[in-house]
Amino acid sequence: MDDERPEVLTIGRLARRTGLSVRTLRFWSDEGAVPPVARSASGYRLYDAGSVARVELVRTLRELGLGLDEVCRVLSGRTTVAEVADAHVTALDARIRSLKVSRAVLSTVVTRGSTAEETALMNRLARLSAAERKQVIDEFKEEVFGGLDAEPRLRDRVRAITVDLPDDPTPDQVDAWIELAELVGDPGFRARLRSWMELNTPAPGQGPPPGASIWWTRQVVQSVAEARRRGAAPDGPEGADLLSELFGDADRVAVLRSLEAGIEAGAERYRRLVARVRGQHASPDASEDLEWLARALRVADQA
Repeated sequence: MDDERPEVLTIGRLARRTGLSVRTLRFWSDEGAVPPVARSASGYRLYDAGSVARVELVRTLRELGLGLDEVCRVLSGRTTVAEVADAHVTALDARIRSLKVSRAVLSTVVTRGSTAEETALMNRLARLSAAERKQVIDEFKEEVFGGLDAEPRLRDRVRAITVDLPDDPTPDQVDAWIELAELVGDPGFRARLRSWMELNTPAPGQGPPPGASIWWTRQVVQSVAEARRRGAAPDGPEGADLLSELFGDADRVAVLRSLEAGIEAGAERYRRLVARVRGQHASPDASEDLEWLARALRVADQA
């Protein structure tokens, strides 16, 4: 019989040769991916050595994620492997980005011990489109910075502020975006940051307000950090000397008011979150340095 010749393979022999199940091969055959080369007198499907190679190609393409309809189009010459692969690379990239977001959200849930409601909110924030993320930041900027009586150059800098995730964000960037989006959406935070901005924004034609240098330059924080590393106490003589060096004869009460407004607002936290979202190397957390400086100013005010 034809199906007993060595060069002719029944579907069972093809299954043994390829390591696939008869059921899978029958399905592929029915879909046109591995059609039989002939039929036996009894009507059974027959295959040959070329069928073995075709099965291996179909298996390879399926393992790479191609659907059986795409495999059939490649095998029939209606498209090329390269064309289909290009579409799958794009789809895989999107899937990988989605998985990274999912991983970041789940890691944040683990760290925070979040409730189901908090998890849903974080997932929604993480999956906002680029346009939706821009709208979140634009609304925040308008409420906090809009209408400030500021120098034109500073207003331009504020308008140019952009905070968005790259196309391929790291888990840390996604985590930082979730935290930042939650923060800027808090009306209390917006109000506190607005008050802080009003105390520290130079008005047109005027010099910077007392204490503004704490926030607009890193020199103040760096000087405090160096003093702390030397073991200086905020209520000691070195603390008093540092205040004179940093602020001269400026109104210390106004300086303290500016500093406390920024601490209460969480300006340092906001700064660090923005840097993390952007993937920038952020300077060390200055929260403890700012608290040290506030204690030194309170001591000076009581003296």
